Amino acid sequence: MFLTSIASGLVSVALLSMPAPTADQAKPAADAAKPAATQAKPAAAQAKPAAGAARTVEITGGDDMKYSVTEIAAKPGETLKIKLVSKGTLPKVAMAHNVVVLKSAAKQTDFVNAAAMARATDFIPADMKDQVLAATTLAGPGETVEVTFKVPAAAGSYPYLCTFPGHFAAGMRGNIVAK
Repeated sequence: MFLTSIASGLVSVALLSMPAPTADQAKPAADAAKPAATQAKPAAAQAKPAAGAARTVEITGGDDMKYSVTEIAAKPGETLKIKLVSKGTLPKVAMAHNVVVLKSAAKQTDFVNAAAMARATDFIPADMKDQVLAATTLAGPGETVEVTFKVPAAAGSYPYLCTFPGHFAAGMRGNIVAK
């Protein structure tokens, strides 16, 4: 019940923050009645960037400690920009989010356990930085952070996760699948 209320509130906030469509953008009433999930493009189907530019994948995170996108399809060697938008309401000190992309061989549980003790380095353990491919800074309510990086040339699955204590265990994680 509580999570349903949070989810409903997040949808309301997202809808309220969207600009009104112009006359040439207006959709027929039948399209407006469709649920938002069926109208949203998956991360792999977003508009292709100009040659040489990074493809942007927007992920939202909120007080439910879940990412809105849990799988990103990518090509080996592709340049990605991951943009994290924090939609939560709790104070940043209690509920911040980040996106940390790890190498495929990284031991995720070991990484997040060490991260919990690394507040001084925004929950990125200094002795495990060699396992990190890319990382955003921490985002509090209403903040947006981003990171641009090149997906490794080897096909495979590269995990991404939130290192704020407790968020990984709650399910705030996903994978970049390069093929």
